[in-house]
Amino acid sequence: MAAGGYGRYRAVIFAAMFVGYTLYYFNRKTFSFVMPAVMAEVPLGKDELGLITSSQSAAYAISKFISGVLSDQTSARWLFSSGLLMVGLVNVVFSWSSTVVAFAGLWFLNGLAQGLGWPPCGKILRKWFEPSQFGTWWAILSTSMNLAGGLGPIVAALVSMNYDWRKTLSFSGFTCMVVSFVCLVLIKNEPADVGLPNIEQGVKKGKKGSSSDNSTLTELLLSPYLWVLSTGYLVVFGVKTCCTDWGQLFLIQERGQSMLVGSSYISALEIGGLVGSIAAGYLSDRAVAKVGLSSYGNPRHALLLSMMAGMCVSMFLFRITVTGDSPKENHFWTVALQPLADLTGLKEQELWILTLGAVFGFSSYGPIALFGVIANESAPANLCGTSHAIVALMANVGGFLAGLPFSTIAKHYSWATAFWVAEVTCIASTVAFFLLRNIRTKMGRVAKKAD
Repeated sequence: MAAGGYGRYRAVIFAAMFVGYTLYYFNRKTFSFVMPAVMAEVPLGKDELGLITSSQSAAYAISKFISGVLSDQTSARWLFSSGLLMVGLVNVVFSWSSTVVAFAGLWFLNGLAQGLGWPPCGKILRKWFEPSQFGTWWAILSTSMNLAGGLGPIVAALVSMNYDWRKTLSFSGFTCMVVSFVCLVLIKNEPADVGLPNIEQGVKKGKKGSSSDNSTLTELLLSPYLWVLSTGYLVVFGVKTCCTDWGQLFLIQERGQSMLVGSSYISALEIGGLVGSIAAGYLSDRAVAKVGLSSYGNPRHALLLSMMAGMCVSMFLFRITVTGDSPKENHFWTVALQPLADLTGLKEQELWILTLGAVFGFSSYGPIALFGVIANESAPANLCGTSHAIVALMANVGGFLAGLPFSTIAKHYSWATAFWVAEVTCIASTVAFFLLRNIRTKMGRVAKKAD
């Protein structure tokens, strides 16, 4: 009876969060989706477009960190629902505006509201799912972003065929507002809210210092593992951003590939990333189910390290083997890809680039999912949102470093040199994480030795 109760609530709560976060992400990108139509009506230069999009990015980074801390202090369902309501309101008001100042200001507010979405999701998932299920459902929920990012442009284009961009934004905004109230009703913070025993009680059977300990923020911040995770996440997210933002230009400007091949590489990377996220969550959950969580080491480390190694290898091959010419006959991948090339009509070189993109996406999005899961589950229950907020903030720092600093290296040297720097950084991070894999992973208060 209890299991059936858990299953029913889990299904309803997860579905509400999935639909809600899909709308969060769709309404984060609506300006990009309708940008051509907006520019046809309101004169906008590149600097003005950059101002609008950058205002949202800066606000989102700040808000996501604050939201992570708030999720430990207030109701996660109210935080999630109120953020979705604010996103909807901003989009509706945006559709009434016509000046650059109004666009930038409103998109800044959109970014602030966007940050209220993901941290409450992590908090609620941890409350409702056992450690052996947590990674899988975290990864599946994260695919809501892939869904919105993939279908968003198509939906926006179909709507804009019959309505202008203002009605498109108004419609998506009103949809957010309606769903926010549905989420508030359907989502429950924890099983105790509906009369069921909380999952976390007795998760670590007989272990001292379980997640029931109420550690202080200072104790969390003094945990070396928090900063090991943060540094690893910074590097992985930064290197991933380098490839998604600049990989296309590298292929076109220095390797003589066509724009079609460049854009296809990014698509292959995203598809590989979707598969990698789910695989990382599922496979690492199986490892947790076998040996459980302990204070030293984490069963997810082996998969995390193997995927980081996959990033290093695929980046090395991407930089070394991709050229503007057809591959030589003695290249090992020529023979391997020949049958598929004959079937698809693509050149072996093009197939090789798409393969490398998919492998890199698989290997990079997996660790991105795992860093978030590990940061959340390794922290004490009263600070898991704060823990995730800190490592996520460090990931945003990595994303920033993948912008202007990375492009500056390419400007003074070459894209190949810039990618070599990213590759070496990734290798160093992987080696360091391997050496530190067995350090104390339980963050917060150290358990008393005395019984």
